[in-house]
Order: sequence, then structure tokens, then C-alpha cells
Amino acid sequence: MGEVLGKILVVDDDEVIRQLIAVNLTLEGFQVETAYDGQNCLDRVLDVMPDVITLDVMMPRLDGWMTATRLRGDEETRHIKVVLITARAQEDDKRRGLGIGVDAYLTKPFDPAELIQVVRDLALATRSG
Repeated sequence: MGEVLGKILVVDDDEVIRQLIAVNLTLEGFQVETAYDGQNCLDRVLDVMPDVITLDVMMPRLDGWMTATRLRGDEETRHIKVVLITARAQEDDKRRGLGIGVDAYLTKPFDPAELIQVVRDLALATRSG
């Protein structure tokens, strides 16, 4: 059993996608927790204290935009790396994400290998920084 690469909080209202991401990251050596929407993410984030959060944009109750904004606005969570995952790949969305201060942006359908690479890079940056 190797060293855990980092702790990831996977946030998506679609259980299939949530499990797909969680399984891929777990196999890669990450410790993974999940949340089913943005509010659930905010409720759990201080308990989990992840290195990286993967955040779906389109969710009920609290979408990815608002969730990322609140994470960035809170002293205790602003350091956590955020990867936005969305079906919408317009430049406006990317600019909005960068404006909020998200660390990476993936478009659905995403390549699990690309997701793993992005998360790994961000987790390593967190641990070495």
C-alpha cells in the first residue's frame, strides 16, 4: 500500500458520474469522499479538508459557480484546489471560472485519464507548496 496521493472531494449530482470519478481516483491512490451537490459539499468540506475538489457546474440547490465562489470567499477553504467539470465549454464559462479563481476546467464528456492527471498535478502542487 503506497502513500495516499491526496484527499479529493468529488461533487456531482449524477451518481453514475460521481462514482466513475471516485473509482478512477481511488484506483490511482487518492483518498476520495463524495458530495451530491454544492450545498452538501459546503456542509462537508471542513470535515473532509480535501486537497482538491472536483465540482460539477450544473447541480440543484447550489451550482458549481456559487459553490466555488463560496469556497474562494472563505478563509478556511480558499486554498483548496478546485476543478470545475461542465458540459458547457464556452469561452464565457472558462472566463467566469478563471474569474472565480478555479484551478482547472474540464468539459464533459471528459477523459478519465485527463481528469486523473489534472487532479494529481493539483494535489502534488498542494503538497509541495
